[in-house]
Amino acid sequence: MFKRLTIQNGLTLTIAGYTLALIAAMLVAVLGLKQSNDALKQTYATDTVAITRLKTSSELMLQVQMALGNYETLFSMGRASDDLLPKARAVLKASDDNWSAYLAKPRNAEESRAANAVQAARAALIKQALEPEFQQLSDNDYYKFHTTRGEADPLNARYAQAMNALEALQVDHQQARFDQAQAQFHRLMVAAAMIALAALGIGLFARAALAAVIGRPLTRMQSMMSEIASSQDFTRRVPVGRMDEIGRSIVAFNEMIEKIQQSSVLLKQKTAVIQAMLQNIQQGMLTVVDGAVVHAEYSAYLEAIFETKDIAGRPVMELVFDHTNLNSDVRSQVDATIQACIGEDAINFQFNQHLLVNEVAKTMADGRVKTLDLSWSAITDENDTVMRLMLCVRDVTELRQLAAETGEQKRRLEMIGEILAVNEEKFHDFVDSATGFVNENERIIRQHTQADGAALAELFRNVHTIKGNARTYSLQHLTSIVHETERRYDALRRNDVSEEWNQEVLIGDLERVKEAIERYRTINDVSLGRKDPGRNGSIEHALIVDREHIQESLRLLEAADPDDVRSLLTMRDSVHRTLRILGTETIEAALSGVLESLPSLARELGKEPPIVSITDDGYRVNRQVSSTLKNVFMHLMRNSVDHGIETAAARVAQGKEAAGTIAIEAGVNREALQITLSDDGRGLALGRIRDIAIERGLIDADAQLSDELVADLIFHPGFSTAERVTEVSGRGVGMDAVRDFLKRENGSIDLRFTDDRRGAEYRLFQIVVTLPERCAVHSMGMPEEKEEKPLQVDALSA
Repeated sequence: MFKRLTIQNGLTLTIAGYTLALIAAMLVAVLGLKQSNDALKQTYATDTVAITRLKTSSELMLQVQMALGNYETLFSMGRASDDLLPKARAVLKASDDNWSAYLAKPRNAEESRAANAVQAARAALIKQALEPEFQQLSDNDYYKFHTTRGEADPLNARYAQAMNALEALQVDHQQARFDQAQAQFHRLMVAAAMIALAALGIGLFARAALAAVIGRPLTRMQSMMSEIASSQDFTRRVPVGRMDEIGRSIVAFNEMIEKIQQSSVLLKQKTAVIQAMLQNIQQGMLTVVDGAVVHAEYSAYLEAIFETKDIAGRPVMELVFDHTNLNSDVRSQVDATIQACIGEDAINFQFNQHLLVNEVAKTMADGRVKTLDLSWSAITDENDTVMRLMLCVRDVTELRQLAAETGEQKRRLEMIGEILAVNEEKFHDFVDSATGFVNENERIIRQHTQADGAALAELFRNVHTIKGNARTYSLQHLTSIVHETERRYDALRRNDVSEEWNQEVLIGDLERVKEAIERYRTINDVSLGRKDPGRNGSIEHALIVDREHIQESLRLLEAADPDDVRSLLTMRDSVHRTLRILGTETIEAALSGVLESLPSLARELGKEPPIVSITDDGYRVNRQVSSTLKNVFMHLMRNSVDHGIETAAARVAQGKEAAGTIAIEAGVNREALQITLSDDGRGLALGRIRDIAIERGLIDADAQLSDELVADLIFHPGFSTAERVTEVSGRGVGMDAVRDFLKRENGSIDLRFTDDRRGAEYRLFQIVVTLPERCAVHSMGMPEEKEEKPLQVDALSA
């Protein structure tokens, strides 16, 4: 019988039997629940509501008695309330309503007798006690109230006894109805259980029937499938007994095994290829699995990179990041990121990938340092969950060294270009000047064990001058290094808490500046062969002579006729004039570096390059003061472009040319060389100078100062009218440095107004730089028509 039973028919029979049994059990259960629910509804509709009304009526009656007692007490304390008695009557009315609602429900004879007893006791209590008490309290007859309340005790006891009996009777009747409903429910549940047992019997019978048809064949098929899976022998097949549902399943399984066999062959081929790649690829590859450890499969080249065979199973943080340049905080961050990514959604890796380090410097056992490039990627499953992290490691030590060497060569070529753009002689002057400033700063630092205002001002002026001159000659690499030192000095000047006076740190800054200057000098002297002829002796005793001057003197000597006195006198005067200017240069030549830097400075400030005119009246300056003039006019001309000359738009709006004009004039007056500088800008901002001086406490707000005294404030150390700090101005150094430079040469600087607008916010002015007369030489000798005393200056004896 069962052999002809198909799986489909057997399942149909089983499901039908179970379905009928379940339907019957559900019907019985539903019937039991309905009857139980009806009984409970009836109990609630009758007994529960009635008991609630009964108890509420009794509680309200008690509240009325308490309210009457409280009224008497409050009255005796002088706190009686007029609305207390009306409220008590309202409560009595509510008690009557609840009692009436209880009486309205159906009752049996026993309940009616108990209810009549309560009704009689209640009526007696209200009539003989409560109503008189209301009246007595209204009449303020508290003596009668106490008498009545004392006589009401038997009535209260009678009412309480009757009420308790009625409540107990109600509870007993309610419990009886609950017990009856529960018994009915139990009978129906027994019937449902019997139907369920019948369904179980049907199920056991169906299982025995299907086991012969389905169970044994499935067991045999499962056993053979397990053997194939465990042995990985995909050449075996499961035999087909008959072509029913199981037989067709076995045929499908055999077809699947055949496809798995084909895929297995392809997988083995690909695995062999991957293994060959891992063994031969010149790159370190590994995967990080759960627990942040290295998987057993990794590229062979990884052993060459880390110089160890102990790789598989090691924590990746130990293998890759031990003995590296990473601090503990970064290591913890990388470890936490790896742990947080594995087993999580791939988007988590994308969000945190930036926390994984991409390059480390690892110190090997022999002390060598390798630079390792790290590339991270996620390996995900079909649900886009990260199963592993793949890490590709490259040894880029040589590549980084080559890059560093290339960068060094690039910097060297840039420095060579910067040096070649500077006149050889001016470059030597700059190097000597910068070296002198550095040495002076080193002396100041070593003399002071703690911060000193005057020392800091001097340090800052010197290094600011070095940077300004470096910018003038476009020595960018030196400018960047000096800027860092200047920044530290500025922070110390402003009492910045992030900086403190530390001689070792300050000397270290100077050493970096000195090394940069020396590097420029070495490239110039050694690589370019432009060695300073005065380097082998004292520069103070060296005389730099232009070749063209010597050639001109030789030409005059050779062309002279020894028999012609007039010719000899002419030759003597000409040679004398030529020799006078040896070791001198024109003012324009002395300031050439500053002049050449003005166009780039103007563009940096968003202004048109100024037009500079120089009128020297034939006067030249001794090269020994050229460096001083360059330092002085570097500050003056930068101030003129930054603070004096307006932007092109502002100038055009005022009817001026877009480009500003700077005028420099030189002459000898009162046995001194005077060089004046002026521009056609808006003038000196006297109003802003006064405001800043008041703000800094240099003058009182009500001080009455002349324009000359206000102007002289710009020479105060650290004074600046710049609204913000830039690479050009705003750090409070400039005019005080200029005055200091000139004092070293026994010179001076003054401001002279050129208009009569006394008291105005802006006034036109010129700057007068004065140096000793020995610093000047007239190219043609002093003109006789001039009233000034002829200069007795011999360049050869300078």
